[in-house]
Amino acid sequence: MDRLLWGCAHDGSQRVRSASKGDMMGTSGKEVFFDSDSLIVSKTNLKGHLTYMNDVFLDIAGYQAEELVGKPHNVIRHPDMPRCVFKLLWDEVQRGREVFAYVVNITKSGDYYWVIAHVTPSFGLDGSIVGYHSTRRVPNPKTVRDTIIPLYRELSAIETSHSSRKEGLEASYEKLLSILAEKDLGYDEFVAHLMLAA
Repeated sequence: MDRLLWGCAHDGSQRVRSASKGDMMGTSGKEVFFDSDSLIVSKTNLKGHLTYMNDVFLDIAGYQAEELVGKPHNVIRHPDMPRCVFKLLWDEVQRGREVFAYVVNITKSGDYYWVIAHVTPSFGLDGSIVGYHSTRRVPNPKTVRDTIIPLYRELSAIETSHSSRKEGLEASYEKLLSILAEKDLGYDEFVAHLMLAA
């Protein structure tokens, strides 16, 4: 069904550049990048608690493994990331489906990075879901800037305009579904078009 991931622009080896005010939905931190040939990999249990992070994950996020093992994966969730995207992501992987999504994450120091995430369920020998696996790549910076950031700003504004977090989430999720319906696309198709156009 729907695939959604947020990405980070990157060229060459990992480096940091200052982000001008408003680069990332109003964030004042620096945007950090990882090598385009690298993959960020993590695994979680059924509750979303981290069980494995590769060195690229730890380097970009600025953590040591012992600081994160057993912690919720959302420790790196950026506050500007719309919750409705994660609702969509979790709904799909809990049904046993893979999901692609554009995601912005926050580092331990308050900087941020974009990824296009591929999240899949991990299955046990009996076929039941035993955890989740996520592989993240560098997204196309133009796609993030021109399509994803405006969309996520709109969805986040809807979420924060409600006095109830639950109502805000429901309203932004409905808005996301209506945008997809206007384009006559499922979420998977929407993300696939963005990735192919990059």
